This record gives sequence, structure tokens and C-alpha cells, in this order.
Amino acid sequence: MSDFSKEDIRAAVAAGVLNEQQAVGLLTLAQERLGIRDHLMDEDEPFEFFKGFSEIFVTVGLWLLFSGILAFGAVVGGGIGIAVTGMVLTWVFALYFTKKRRMSLPSISLAAGFGIFLGASVLFLLDATGANIDAWHLMVVGGVGMAGMLLYFRIFKLPFAMFVFGIFGLILIYAAMSAQGSSLPLYNFPQGLFDLSENSGLALGSLIFGFLAFALGIWFDTKDPHRISRYSATGFWLHLLAAPAIVNTVALTLYNSGGTSGYLLTALLLFVVTVISLIIDRRSFLTAGIGYLGAIIVWALSSNLGNSTSMVYTLLILGAFITALGTWWVQIRSWLMRLLPDFPFKDRFPPYIRGQND
Repeated sequence: MSDFSKEDIRAAVAAGVLNEQQAVGLLTLAQERLGIRDHLMDEDEPFEFFKGFSEIFVTVGLWLLFSGILAFGAVVGGGIGIAVTGMVLTWVFALYFTKKRRMSLPSISLAAGFGIFLGASVLFLLDATGANIDAWHLMVVGGVGMAGMLLYFRIFKLPFAMFVFGIFGLILIYAAMSAQGSSLPLYNFPQGLFDLSENSGLALGSLIFGFLAFALGIWFDTKDPHRISRYSATGFWLHLLAAPAIVNTVALTLYNSGGTSGYLLTALLLFVVTVISLIIDRRSFLTAGIGYLGAIIVWALSSNLGNSTSMVYTLLILGAFITALGTWWVQIRSWLMRLLPDFPFKDRFPPYIRGQND
């Protein structure tokens, strides 16, 4: 009988043969018995968007169907009835495509559709009261949407549901800030949304949301350090929300402060972001800061080389840096984790290589 791989264990978890705790325990025992903990060479964050073209085909069919439902509603003036019907249909289809067939892309599309129809249903209900939709109503949409997506996550165990949950959370926070008098100056985007010096309130909301999503993502990550279950995949989607909210808010605020100190502080922030990304083994945070890193390199080179030449060198330097970091991510992370002293949850993050095997 051939040896089991980590992919076999992931498949067992997805099929319900093992639960997450059993899978982690089994994997840990196997690694300790085989002595491979010191030679782990996993290079990537497990992520599966679709398994084959059949999933793309099914997804196209589903969205054509729901587009038809929306078009029919527009013709007959269905209003809330169409929204509720769409919500019910997405749930029913998810019972088959998500719970039974375990198809990735259709499941993601159905979760997104459920969130859209849920939000639309709440808006139609609020509009039926005759009141003008304001920030307080949007807070209701955000709160109901979060509750609905938590239920969806509990029933279908779909990691992407927490991404939609986070979107509703962002709506709730922005609406709460708007209720306090903040507004989104579209003519001043992205400063109005991310620059704390603009005092719009929404930038502070972005930062609060980012830290909350980050904390929740870390909670899921620490429940599955070996990244074989839905916990890790859920953490991935939450970090995807947290990274741009945190990095854009802090980096844009520092960068827009101008002067040498502002640029140096931005560079220092990006260094810290890189270290955090390596510690938690999530590339999303560093990806969110690539644009600012390029801007810092341009600033550092432009005074001596001119704008056009500095842009060429920026692309070369930035490309070399990202390629090198991506190529030797595991080795760099191993070195960093061994260098750092023990800190809370250090042993709950993905294992790092103690015996380098280049």
C-alpha cells in the first residue's frame, strides 16, 4: 500500500472521514515517526479556486440562471420577492454543489450570490418602511449579513463564506463611521478611505476592520498549523481582507506625510510587514505592500537617476526582490523563526525547517 500524502489527509477531511483535530493529530504523529519535521518543504499556502473546467462550466450556467432571475424581476417588478427567491435558490443549489459535490468554484459563486441576495432582501425590507436608506439602515444590512454568513459557514463549512462575512463587517464599520458624520469623498479616493490624516473616520474604520479580520484570521490559522483543513483556508480569505485594510491605511498615511522621514517610516513599515508575513506564513500582507515598496524605491533613486531611469531600475529591483523572496520563502522563514525568541503562539504557526536541506 502506498504512503499517504498530505493531500490524501485533506481529501479525507473534505469528505468527512476525519475531522480537523483528528487530521492534525494524525499528521503530527506521522511526521514525528518518520522524522521529517525537520525537513518540511511545503512551499505554498494551500488554495484551490477550481478543480477543473467542469466547475467553470457549471458556474457560468449558475450565473446565467441567476442573471435571468434578476432580469425577470426587473421586468415584472418583483422587488423583494426576487431577492428572497434568489437567496433561497442559492441555498438549495449549495446543498448539492457544496455539501454533496464539494465543487470549489460553484460553491464560491453560490456563497457570493447568497450574500448579495441576502443584502438586497434586507434593503428591500427597509425600503418598504418608507424611510430613506441611511447609515443606520446600512448598519442593519451589515449586521444581518454577518449573521447570515455565519450561519452559511456553519452549515456548509465553506471558507469563502467568511470572506463574504468580512465584507458585511466592513459595511457595518463604514456605516457606523458614517453615522458619526464621516463621508466618503469619491473625488479624494483612496486618501479619503485610507489616509488617517484626512480625518474622514473611514480610514480609522479601515484600520479597525483590518485588525479585527487579522485577529480572526490568526485564530483560524492557529487551529490548523499544518494547513490541511478548512480552518487554514478560512484564515486565507480573512487575511486577504485584512492585508489591504491594514497596509493601505498605515502605509498611505505615512507615505503622504511626505519628506524623508515619511518615506523612511514607510520603508520601515514595509520591513515590519515582511517580517509579519514570514512569521505567520501568509504572503498576502507583503503583496498588499508591493506598490508602496515600488514608490519608495522610485523616491530613493529619482534624485540621482531621473524619473524615467529610476522607474526602470525600480522594476528590476522590485522584480528581483519578489522573485527571490518567493523562491526562498521557506528558507528565509526558517532562518527568521529560528532567530526569533519564543513568543506566544509561535508553535501554533506552520512548522518551520529546523534542519535546512538545500
